[in-house]
Amino acid sequence: MSTFTDMPHLFVNLGDGTYQHSGSLAIRQAVAARANVTYKILFNDAVAMTGGQPAEGGLTVHRVVAQVRAEGVNEVVVVTDRPEQYAGSQALPAGVTLLHRDALDALQRRLREQKGVSVIVYDQTCAAEKRRRRKRGKLIDPPTRVVINPAVCEGCGDCSVQSNCIAIEPLETELGRKRAINQSSCNKDTSCVKGFCPSFVTVQGMEPKRPDAARIQRIEAELRATLAPPARVPQALEQHLRMVVTGVGGTGVVTIGAILAMAAHLEGRGASTLDFTGLAQKNGAVLSHVQIAQSRGLITTARIGAHAANVLLGCDAVVAASSGALSRLPGSGARAIVNERINATADFVRDGDLPVSKAVHQAAIESAMGADGTVFWDCTAAAEAIFGDAIASNMMMVGYAYQSGLVPLSEASILQAIGLNGAAVKMNERAFLWGRLIAQDARALERVTGADIAVADTPFDLARFVAEREHDLTLYQNAAYAKRYRALVDAVAQAERAIGGASGALAQAAARQYFKVLAYKDEYEVARLHTDGGFGAYLSALFDGTAVRKTFHMAPPLLTRRDAQTGRRNKIALRGVWAEPLLRVLKHGKALRGTALDPFARQRDRVIERAMIGEFEEDVRLVLGKLTQQTLAAAVGLLGVPGAVRGFGIVKERNYERSRGVREKYRAKLAGETV
Repeated sequence: MSTFTDMPHLFVNLGDGTYQHSGSLAIRQAVAARANVTYKILFNDAVAMTGGQPAEGGLTVHRVVAQVRAEGVNEVVVVTDRPEQYAGSQALPAGVTLLHRDALDALQRRLREQKGVSVIVYDQTCAAEKRRRRKRGKLIDPPTRVVINPAVCEGCGDCSVQSNCIAIEPLETELGRKRAINQSSCNKDTSCVKGFCPSFVTVQGMEPKRPDAARIQRIEAELRATLAPPARVPQALEQHLRMVVTGVGGTGVVTIGAILAMAAHLEGRGASTLDFTGLAQKNGAVLSHVQIAQSRGLITTARIGAHAANVLLGCDAVVAASSGALSRLPGSGARAIVNERINATADFVRDGDLPVSKAVHQAAIESAMGADGTVFWDCTAAAEAIFGDAIASNMMMVGYAYQSGLVPLSEASILQAIGLNGAAVKMNERAFLWGRLIAQDARALERVTGADIAVADTPFDLARFVAEREHDLTLYQNAAYAKRYRALVDAVAQAERAIGGASGALAQAAARQYFKVLAYKDEYEVARLHTDGGFGAYLSALFDGTAVRKTFHMAPPLLTRRDAQTGRRNKIALRGVWAEPLLRVLKHGKALRGTALDPFARQRDRVIERAMIGEFEEDVRLVLGKLTQQTLAAAVGLLGVPGAVRGFGIVKERNYERSRGVREKYRAKLAGETV
């Protein structure tokens, strides 16, 4: 390729398994061709894409670096999160550089300017594989938990950019979308704390809340006594089940097919599975084609053809609504059971503002196969309520499908297959049972939760919202500051009522965005939000136990340096018995906020934040002078611009620069100028 492109340099990614079976030959040829290329060999200790098998041949980092050096590679660098493991007798050969993984970006920038072939060996066990081994007791589970304080979080998404981790999920709040860590899927890599945001706190001594196991097992025993046999399996499914299972990588979707196929084998039936995992280990979409037939001869191809599936088991509604899944459904006659919980996919990492709509995905599925044949239920919420872990949801889906008469297998063979699989056997057996119980009677879950777990959306209440923000701004600064907020919002609401009879989108935009620009999160406010009791209550709601140590991950301007290339300050860990008392003292510095004595006032992001207050008030004056029914949409757009200016430090600075053109466009529309 190098002789047919003007590209001066190329990075090529190789897993250790690919390197072992053929990738080493590609490196040999690149050296012979004198190509300008850097091979990044991920030594992740497992063939992660296909389920975590060991790479054949006993490959080690030392062998890899010795091999590529013998091939004539110009420069070899090992990058790892644990450089200390290469001390003493494990030291790398002379001429091989050792760096911490934090130096990877700078290393890549340097190597792309070099001539010839270079190799980076990235030594770190696959995070998904680590999580798998911890659950199987083969790896020590670190006692540290990462938590995002939602009161501090701005929802900028930089943590997702830095970590590329799907455990960072959207958290919808009164003040807009924030971020939260899904403790069930968190792999404890902790790279998310590199996000340039002071909302990240790591805690020790706390574990996610677990349900009252004894109480739930008593309820389970009572309900089991009333469990009826499953619904009769239709003849077509008894003859040949063609089931499409959808889900997200790393949650056990492929395991469903494996267990059902093994159960079919135990009964002497024919079975096949075909898994489309794609970037499964990066939490991408997974589609499994599962077929069970009375004889193997009825299964002519492992892939279920277009419009040929007769059952859809949607462990994830987003993937179930994808074209890849819906194209397998016949349009009528098929049955679907779908987990209605909308989980963030890999797309959310790239676009933190991605709409997450349950109704849209349900409508897509129902339009493809009809509402009569489709059942939606929040299996994830049920799993969390019963087991305290969302990972149980997939086997609950199998139990639900079995009780509904959609799985032509016996309970005994399914339970035997779960046992043979060997992973979390007791939990999976109980999850299968609970899926059956809820399929028989949806109210079974109410015995556990005490109420319906569905949460209804509440309409926006302007009066209540403004009153609560007044209270917040009084704590933020003082009562006069809060009155300034109410006066402006009241003026906008009154103007909107004058042209339309009621306050609506414009008043809401003013109420939300004026609060945002007034209550900018400087060092004093971050300290207050971490210590005002709200964060402690949030931790108590999520976890059992008491945090024996909290570590705050921040980049204080007086204690950190700014990177010349990225513009980011290096974050440091503030821990120990002095950290929280220091924050409690710092919060009282609000009296200095914006004054000549404020030591933080001359930072670029602080200057921007103070300027945004004046700009917003200027925009409101323009809106009040130009507001008509015809200009209402532009007015709402203009007052909504600050919503995109999120984050801290360099992240906020860049978002502010991007927003300036949008602001000027709306101002020109309101002023009647040509855009």
